[in-house]
Amino acid sequence: MLIAGFPAGAWGTNCYLVAPAAGEECVIIDPGHRAAAGVEEALKKHRLKPVAVVLTHGHIDHVASVVPVCGAHDVPAWIHPADRYMMSDPEKAFGQSIGMPLMGELTVGEPDDVKELTNGSTLELAGLELSVAHAPGHTKGSVTFRMPETAEIPSVFFSGDLLFAGSIGRTDLPGGDMAEMLDSLARVCLPLDDSTVVLSGHGTQTTIGQERATNPYLRQVAAGRQEPSTGGSTPPRRGM
Repeated sequence: MLIAGFPAGAWGTNCYLVAPAAGEECVIIDPGHRAAAGVEEALKKHRLKPVAVVLTHGHIDHVASVVPVCGAHDVPAWIHPADRYMMSDPEKAFGQSIGMPLMGELTVGEPDDVKELTNGSTLELAGLELSVAHAPGHTKGSVTFRMPETAEIPSVFFSGDLLFAGSIGRTDLPGGDMAEMLDSLARVCLPLDDSTVVLSGHGTQTTIGQERATNPYLRQVAAGRQEPSTGGSTPPRRGM
């Protein structure tokens, strides 16, 4: 298994390229702001051929390079229908102007081929199996992707802006909802094995076991509490 990831753009959003091995087909996850050059570099380095772009949600820091990446390789983009509008109208997702200097750097719009994700489905792409779970809270159309455990590697969980090392996604933007976030954490994250590797939309790699033991928000839902108990201030929620 090959997973090549790098933080991109003004928000340091993690973009991932996933393939069975070097020299094979791959899937690109969340090519965000200024990610196109990094994608091309990783494709060349690992001799990969992309077959699809898949998106954890529609915020511009995760989708800003979708149009150029899909166009350069003639591949579709997959997104949940509740977040599809954000590709063409990113400012609506924030309820405010992003700012003209930044907007001038963004490619706003949809690629030629857009496919919609559904909860509980399994994408079979590039010789990979990606299980899709709808996980609203950060946005209405947030999803996660999980790859099954094999003899060589544990299960890998692409959490988007649902779960981070030590924190969770913010819920104060249009479409965000803390109750939905807590439900998604309980429904999507808690059932996963402790060995599951978590690759999130921002920040460092972690595991479900590490977050179950130390993340105050995941501990909260595991205990059925309404508020996290940390003995002090809770860590800030993250994501654009």
